[in-house]
Amino acid sequence: MNRRLFENKVAIVTGAGQGIGFEICRMLAKQGASVVLNDVDGTLAANAAAAIQAEKGACVAVAGDASDLALVQRLIDKATSVFGRLDIAIANAGITLFGNFLDYPADSFYKVLNVNLGGSFFLAQGAAKQMIKQGGGGAILFMSSVTGHQAHKDLSAYGMTKAALEMLAKSLVIELSPYKITTNAIAPGATLTERTVNDPGYEAVWSGITPMGRPANAADIANAALFLVSEQASHITGQSLVIDGGWTAISPSPF
Repeated sequence: MNRRLFENKVAIVTGAGQGIGFEICRMLAKQGASVVLNDVDGTLAANAAAAIQAEKGACVAVAGDASDLALVQRLIDKATSVFGRLDIAIANAGITLFGNFLDYPADSFYKVLNVNLGGSFFLAQGAAKQMIKQGGGGAILFMSSVTGHQAHKDLSAYGMTKAALEMLAKSLVIELSPYKITTNAIAPGATLTERTVNDPGYEAVWSGITPMGRPANAADIANAALFLVSEQASHITGQSLVIDGGWTAISPSPF
């Protein structure tokens, strides 16, 4: 992929203080994009932006909860006030709250819905309005999961939201294609991040049941994300791409 594929493009990425989101931001910046990096943890957001700036990337941090509508508008305002426009919105922020279906509490259910669905829906809505206003099209990407394709223990609420995001990507084709805005989703499988690397046995278990012999790393997911928001994918919309080393093809249980 061309190192400057995103020259003069401006992107918002939520939930990007570390892990997959950070790697997406880092790679976008290295390929020429100006990036608004969000995380609910202000320190993580600031440190992540500073790391990208240290690599000569254009990046500003905006801390806040991605499910907060005021924060969504602040992200869009920051993109336009600092960088002049908005071309790419990646709704990466999400939370995982495990729990047995029969005992799952209402507060956990609505928190998962508000962040995973509400934050993604309204970021896409606000970004689309800005893209339409300025003209020239754009790209919106949702972060789904293999749990939106295959049942996973104690993740009924989470998996439901991830499946819904793929339907959202498909539904928005009707409303946003006339404006040359693409809407797609990626569905990562097991991925080594700061969170999972400290889970005892995680890498060994997923290496054993993933056909490619290992879980993904953040770059594996980021490379797919960058393709789908690039001009190389300008005729791809309403699609969901699973990135799991073949796991969903055979679906052996990790339990």
